Formats: sequence, structure tokens, C-alpha cells
Amino acid sequence: MKEQQFALAAIRGSYQRFSDKEKKIADYVLNDPKNIIHLTINQIADELGLAESTIFRFCQRIGFKGFQAFKISLAAEVVAPLKDIHEQIEEGDSVRSVTEKVFRSNINTLEETLQIVDAAAMERAVQAIMKARKTEFFGSGGSAMIAMDGYHKFIRLGLLVSMNLDSHLQLMAASQLQKGDVAIVISHSGSTTDVLDILRVLKEKDVTIICVTNFAKSPLSKDADIALYTISEETDFRSEALSSRIAQLSLIDALYTNLMIARGDEGKSALQDMREAMSQKRL
Repeated sequence: MKEQQFALAAIRGSYQRFSDKEKKIADYVLNDPKNIIHLTINQIADELGLAESTIFRFCQRIGFKGFQAFKISLAAEVVAPLKDIHEQIEEGDSVRSVTEKVFRSNINTLEETLQIVDAAAMERAVQAIMKARKTEFFGSGGSAMIAMDGYHKFIRLGLLVSMNLDSHLQLMAASQLQKGDVAIVISHSGSTTDVLDILRVLKEKDVTIICVTNFAKSPLSKDADIALYTISEETDFRSEALSSRIAQLSLIDALYTNLMIARGDEGKSALQDMREAMSQKRL
């Protein structure tokens, strides 16, 4: 079982040690886990007649950072089995069939990720970036390409933003950030050595860390101040990291668009300046 597919097993394994209130929450989750991923913490609290803090502490007791991390893990556990078996790519598939299945897989990834998007976390990310002196993107391997795409978008906002592809330069850049700056760290697993090295430096500098990752129970998720999660599944011909790419790009797009709206006239002016500067590149 993958690290993220942990929620239901954690509840069942700890059930006998739960208080009456915790058992009430556990029973509610176990009775209809698919429904939980569509609810907010206050909706569950109202349904059960409990305080939101009680729900939050329950999630922490079974090993999660909070309700959102718990819901991410639960979504991975209950959404994945719903995947249409006919969408698995097989060696004998035609080019048309493979193409359709790849598109459907990407659509599924987007829909499943949308189900667990935390609007409050997105809002906190927007506010942190708006207040920051500088925003730096970090990512290694395939995630570096997502980070570069983020930089390519965010530079249009008129904010101080940067990104380096080289892992050594990323470490150097991390060491130059200051308290109040923002680091957007993109990593599918949230546990690669490059990410952990950067994470240590960012924590030492007291930088606000926003992560984009697929795993709610990872070192990156644990240490990030704000977490934005994706949901993706592995098939025989596509790794989950490859599938999650489209969801990562969409989260960055959503963050950029929200920032552009929050920037108002300043954002529009910066975008217009960028368009005018780039116009000389067109024939």
C-alpha cells in the first residue's frame, strides 16, 4: 500500500483506542468514505454535532497534519478503485485508442484533483505571495519543468520572482531568501534528496513554503506552510508522476490567475508591459 493510501487503515487500526467522540467520527468516515472527500470540515462538524477542532485533532491523532491532508489520503484510497478498467493502455491498442486513453487519464486526474482542492489553502498562498518580497520556484527532474512553467507565468505579474534549473543553483538561491519570502516547491513524491536538501535550507531561513505534491504524508507536506495537492494514478505505461504533471500545471495556473485578479490594475499594467516588450519578437 502506498504511503498516501493510509487513512482507512489508520482508522481501523486505532479504533479501539478512540474516545466516544473519535469513534463517532470514525464510524461516519468508514460508513461512507467517498462522501467525505466532497465535504468541508465544518460540514462534517455540523453533521456530527462536534466542534471543528475535534475533527482536526482526530485527523492529527491518526497521523495526518490536518483535515486536508487526511482528505487527500482518503481520496487516493477511495477514488482510485473507481477508475474504469477499460482505460488501461494495452500493448495491442491502436494509436487512436492510446491517444483517447491518455486524454481520458489526464481528464480523470484533473477531476480527481479538483475534488480535493483546498480553496482556503489557495487563498493563503495568494496572500503569502502578495506580501512577499520575492517568490522563488524550486523543483528537480520533471518537477523542474513545472517550476519553470510557473516562473514563466508569474513573471507576468510584476512581482519579483525567480527560478533556476540547476540543483546547486537552487540551493544557493534558497540560501539567499529571507523571512517573509515565498518558496514554491514542486515535487510529486515530496521526498527526493534534492527537495529535502532545499527544504532544510528554506526552514533555516524561515521562508514561507508552498508545496505542490501528490503525497499528503511526505517530508515536504509535513514541513510546508501551505500545501496544494494533486491526485494521480499509475498505469502500466504511465507513471503517476507523469500523470500528475497536468494537475500540477493546473494548480499553478489557478494560483497565477488568482494572483492576477488580486493584483488588480498593477497586474494588468505588468501584463501589458510584458506584451509590449515581447511584441518586437513577432514578425
